[in-house]
Parts: sequence; C-alpha cells; structure tokens
Amino acid sequence: MSGGKPGWEGRFIYATFEELKSGLTTDVYFTRTRKILQKYGLLDVEVHMEITASKLPGSYKWGVYAGLREVLKLLDGKRITVRSLPEGTVFHAKDYYGCKVPVMTIEGPYGEFLELETPLLGFLASASGIATKAARVKKAAGDKLVLSFGARRQHPALAPFVEFYAYIGGADAVSAVLGAEALGIRATGTMPHSLLIIFRGILGDHTLGWKAFDEVIEKDVNRVALVDTFYDEAEEALLAAKLLGEGLWGVRLDTPGSRRGNFEEIVREVRWKLDVNGYRHVKIVVSGGIDEDSAPSLAKAGADAFGVGAAIAAAQPIDFAMDITAMKINGEWKPIAKRGKLSGRKQVYRCDECFIDHVVPIDSDVPGCPKCGKPMRPLLETYIDAGKPVKKVEDPHTVRKYVLKQLENVSLT
Repeated sequence: MSGGKPGWEGRFIYATFEELKSGLTTDVYFTRTRKILQKYGLLDVEVHMEITASKLPGSYKWGVYAGLREVLKLLDGKRITVRSLPEGTVFHAKDYYGCKVPVMTIEGPYGEFLELETPLLGFLASASGIATKAARVKKAAGDKLVLSFGARRQHPALAPFVEFYAYIGGADAVSAVLGAEALGIRATGTMPHSLLIIFRGILGDHTLGWKAFDEVIEKDVNRVALVDTFYDEAEEALLAAKLLGEGLWGVRLDTPGSRRGNFEEIVREVRWKLDVNGYRHVKIVVSGGIDEDSAPSLAKAGADAFGVGAAIAAAQPIDFAMDITAMKINGEWKPIAKRGKLSGRKQVYRCDECFIDHVVPIDSDVPGCPKCGKPMRPLLETYIDAGKPVKKVEDPHTVRKYVLKQLENVSLT
C-alpha cells in the first residue's frame, strides 16, 4: 500500500534520527524565515531564547521537567550555549511572584538552530507530559507499585520513549521490551487473555495456562495470574492460589468498573477471599483505566500494584513556548521580547526548604527566600558552552530517585 508521496511507500510514517537533526520536522514558517534572514544577512544574529510553560494541564500545580537528554542530542554540534533545569526537576509554571519560570535557555547565532525549535519543543512537551502524569500516579499510589503498560496506547515507534519517561517520572517498572532495554532494566508483565482462551479452547481448561506459565517462564519472573477471563474474579483468584500455592506472587484484575459493578468492591472481595483462605501473600495487581484519581481508593480496597496504560502513555503534553528575550547588539546583550514576555537573560533560584522559586535577571545577587530568608540555589545549569558539551544528563535511575525525593514536597491538589 502507498504511504502517500513517493518515497514513503515501504516505510512507517515517522521521522528518523537524521531527519530530526536536519530540521525536516520543523514548521514551514521556520524554513521561510531562514530564506528571509539569509537574504538580509541576519542568520548570524545572536539571540537569547528561553523556554517556559505557557500553562500546565488541567489544575496541575507542578510538572516534571523531562526530555533534556533528547534536546541535547538534537543540538549537538551547534555553536550555541544551553542552560537548563536538570532533568527530572519538579518545576512550577510561575515563580513565587508570578513570573514565568524558564526551564531552558539557548544562546547563539539564530541560524544555527532556528528550524530545531519545533522538534525541541516536541521533545520537552511530550517527555514532560509523560513524566508528570507518571509522577502524579506514583504520588497517588503511595507505597504501591506503578507499572507502565501503555506502549499500545501510542505510536509504536514511541514505545521506548514513553516507557523511558514513565520510569523517570516514578513508574516502578515498564512492560515494553525495547523500553526496558533503553532503561537497562528487565521488562515486567503478566499474561494476556489470549493465552488463557487458547488453553480453554484447545485443552478445555484455562487454568492450565497459569500452570504452563509457571512451567515455562524463567523462575525469577514473578508469577502473576490473570484472573478475570471466564469466572468470577474472586473465584478465579482462589483457583490460581490453590494451583500455584506459595509460588503465586499475585493476581491481576483487568476489570474496569464499567464492566461489572464497582471495581473497588471487586478488589475488596478478591482480597478478602484470598486472606480468609490462607493466601495473604498473594498480591493484587489492577489495570484498566487507572489514573491518579482512581488509585487511592483501589489501594484502600486492597490493590498492591497498578498497571497504568493510556493515562501515562497518552498524557497531555506540557504547553511549552520558546521566545527571544535578548539579542546581542554591538557585542552587548540587550533585553528585547514580544509583549506578554519578560525581556532579558534570567536565572531561576529555588529554596529547597520552602520549595518555592524566584526568577531574577542573570546578573543579580543570590536572592533570599521570600518565606524563610535563606539563600536560594540556582537551578539553571550549563550543559553546552559555546558548542562544547560540558555537562551530561544523569542516568535514568538517578533522575527517577531525584523525582521521587521532590514528590515529598508537593501535593496533587
């Protein structure tokens, strides 16, 4: 089948690494801007651009900044200076005084990177949206496990990207094989309904599928039986527990409340039946429409782990914007910005004790916290200096720990 324009036939419709780097995913007005600036000899005008969140999704008070490592790959080799919040920083759209918080700044000849604004914002918007939603679910889940099951809810080429930033945001494990590989961890999952249906159809007993899983799959993989295929969930859970005994780590309920009654009541009944029959060790994994709103009540009912799909994988992007706020004129930086934006080069400071931010001009003295008065620390760090990489992004496991530590300072409302 044709993919449309000749040249797209025989390939999936997505951009390659080289196409992204060369700016082919840009909005067309940037290619037209290049033509105009080139004609007037203005491509080498040095600009200072800052990226800020125009707004956060819904009623969110904070977001998790992510996608920096992708942006640095995109900008590698460009004659620019990049300063940024560290990846995984829990950020606010505005500081204590209502000023928009720059999450990244870029300085250099505009012609070096003008077509890259579109993919740059795309990386930050989608990665931060995914990480933020994962963090919210993890915050809501408390000490319960959060498993990213969302690879099928996005373009398959994005599966590693989705899983990577779900993990950074706080997910404890991911299910997509390539996503787990990118993280250097083992993929986590249970079993599909198709396995049990095949055993029921061919051998007449779907519970043999649980036994087959136990016999075939590596012994260091947790045995989690899917228990909502044919019978009542509580009855299937008890059957699985009797069949696998101490070897059964958990049971999974993929039963949204819209299917039969109240999901919380189903979880509560399964927990009760397992407990009174001596299977307190068996954990309950729930999946199907889980988000930060449903997790707390399900946890209270007895859920031990949450398999989260679309809520994380198809999370609303963070609405970032990129604007010129200063230009170098006759060798000096001059503040200039469109209306509605604060001109000048800036630094962001944070009080870790009060967890509030303060945006100030870049040459200002270190401010004191407006609440406690203690000196604040700068957040924007230099990652590329005049085209030279000077700082690396931390590995995803370190970033995830950083996110989880910050979540102690924020609430969901």
